[in-house]
Amino acid sequence: MHRNHRAAAMAATVLAGALLATGCSSSSGGKKSEDSGAAAAAGKASTPRMTVAMITHAQPGDTFWDLIRKGAAAAAAKDNIKLVYSADPSAANQANLVQNAIDQKVDGIALTAATPDALKAVVAKAKTAGIPVVGFNSGLDAWKKLGMLEYFGQDENIAGEAFGERLNQLGAKHALCVVQAQGQVALEARCAGLTKGFKGKTDKIYVNGTDMPSVKSTITAKLQQDSSIDQVVTLGAPIALTAVQSVKDAGSKAEVATFDLNKDLVSAIQSGSVEFAVDQQPYLQGYLAVDSLWLYKNNGNYSGGGTAPVLTGPAFVTKENADTIAKFADNGTR
Repeated sequence: MHRNHRAAAMAATVLAGALLATGCSSSSGGKKSEDSGAAAAAGKASTPRMTVAMITHAQPGDTFWDLIRKGAAAAAAKDNIKLVYSADPSAANQANLVQNAIDQKVDGIALTAATPDALKAVVAKAKTAGIPVVGFNSGLDAWKKLGMLEYFGQDENIAGEAFGERLNQLGAKHALCVVQAQGQVALEARCAGLTKGFKGKTDKIYVNGTDMPSVKSTITAKLQQDSSIDQVVTLGAPIALTAVQSVKDAGSKAEVATFDLNKDLVSAIQSGSVEFAVDQQPYLQGYLAVDSLWLYKNNGNYSGGGTAPVLTGPAFVTKENADTIAKFADNGTR
């Protein structure tokens, strides 16, 4: 845990510098943000234009990925990079997007490996083509096996254990872990870590994260079925906000806590409708993934010598520190 905290602190320092040095854009590569200093202008003048493809498993409508893209766009603007963003929750379609990037002869690929086995062959093709690939957000246990240069994200097992330990401190006895996409390695690791760290009973249910009415009815039905559940654990901010409504509809006394943030979720923590959240800093993940490819292209370096991931979380957001986090959320960086 201490190593994880140190890595997160270092990453936060990098982010602070990034915020001072760059502006933000919300594009997928076509719109550049304005330079905010001589250093950025000098960097653009002295390095050749690069094209980086960022490919994720984002589900439509999940605002978590907006933060990933904003961080990536900020790094791209600073580094004179054309950023091409694409996403698909289907593993097969994601592999096709990687292949398209290879065919376009991009200079680098930043990839979320939510389903590593489905991406193994196409990542190997990128390596054969001489295109460096970095991983972020999902696939911590597989990035080296896939041959990626480095990885930026959270150790989900550690985050899950820390989550469970916090529930112990709060006196919870029976937790319900809600998984919004079956088979995604990061989500499964969160529930597994929770079960390991939590001393009480843990149940797990699967919901369709792209269908919020179904999510709401499924959680409601489970809470009505088992009144001993006193803690709902969700793995994404939109699911958490929906779970709050489910608790009310079920007449349950369960509390809701979650992994990941968005602006509305921070407000929910401030109001007390959500107990706490674990933040993995998606803006930072997007920023570092893109910036690392520029560093590799122009300086031949990459963090940890390719042997250790750069951890961006976990960090707890509670009612005690939510006001501070809300300021960053208003800026679109948390």
